[in-house]
Order: sequence, then C-alpha cells, then structure tokens
Amino acid sequence: MADVTVEHHFDFGSPNSYLAWKVIPEIEKRTGVTFKNVPVLLGGIFKLTGNQPPMIAFGNIKNKPDYDRIEMQRFIAKHGLDKFAFNKHFPVNTVQIMRGAVVADMEGYLSDYMAAVFAAMWENSKKMDDAQVIVAELDAAGLDGAHIMARIQDQDVKDKLIANTNATVERGSFGAPTFYVGKEIFFGKDRLRDVEEEIQHARAS
Repeated sequence: MADVTVEHHFDFGSPNSYLAWKVIPEIEKRTGVTFKNVPVLLGGIFKLTGNQPPMIAFGNIKNKPDYDRIEMQRFIAKHGLDKFAFNKHFPVNTVQIMRGAVVADMEGYLSDYMAAVFAAMWENSKKMDDAQVIVAELDAAGLDGAHIMARIQDQDVKDKLIANTNATVERGSFGAPTFYVGKEIFFGKDRLRDVEEEIQHARAS
C-alpha cells in the first residue's frame, strides 16, 4: 500500500474551511492518513487569481445564494455540526490570525491553535481581527496569546505566509479550503468525498 501526502490549505476567514476542518478527522480515521494543514491568506489568493468572495461574485445571481445556503445547511446536518454559527463580524481580516497559524506551525502546536481560532470564529462569533480579542481567546485555550501576537510581527513569519500563499496559487489554488492528494487538487468542502476516494486510490496504486 503506497504512502500518500494529503494537504489542507485553509484560511480561518472561510466558513467552508471551518466546516471542512470539522469533517477531516472522520476521513483521517477511515483512511489512516493524516492531513497536513497549510496556512494561506485567502485575500492574497484572491488578489493573485482575480477571484472574489462568493457574496460579491455571485451575490446578484438570482437563486444561487439561496441554493448555496441550502447546500451549507445540508452539509451541516449531514455531519452534525450544530455548533456552527455564522460570524456576526464577517468579513474578518485574517492577516493576524493566519500569521499566528504560521507561528503555531513553526512551534509545533498548530492543531491546538486551529481548534481555538476556528471555534472563536465560527462557533462563538468573536471579532478575530481585534488583537485584544485574539489574545484573550488564545489565552483561554491555554496558548500564549501575547507571545503569538508578538511573533506575528517577525519577518520570517510574514514571509512564510506569503510563500505559502504564492505556492498554493502556483499549484492551482484559487480559494479555500483547497486540498491536495499528491498532485491532485480538490476545491471546497463539497469535494471531501472525492478527496477520500483519491486517497484510497493513491494508497492502492
């Protein structure tokens, strides 16, 4: 059975990134493969690709926003994600918390950091572009909020987030969440079944 590399490129500002992240552990358990979480900046991806947030790109299309809400509710119901609550401060500038994700990745606690920030964003509706709110939420989760917020000013952290964002676009990304199974790209939470099928296919190859 072949080894396979699976990557999850995410930004906390995307509700679909949160929903996908909540389902990933189910896939990991079924497949025995651990996803590598890669912090990227969705705003940077949009600038590099000419993409726009769905609410802007499709907001004036009759029926599509309503249908998208139906699909989101189906996904939430299917996976029992009853803690989800749309953030009342949306859209939130995620530069600080995405740099924080880079810090957490560098220092070895990205999983705990993601759990704290995703919950703050998409369960508890916190204003996660306010530095004081960020520190309070990280501290409450047992992380060192002041340390992380100090580190996000370091040039190596800024450069890493830029590099991740540029690299994901070069590979084919245009939004978040984006998944890579080996060289195969999949976009959006609604492609997670395809991601799982590709993992199984790749492992059997």
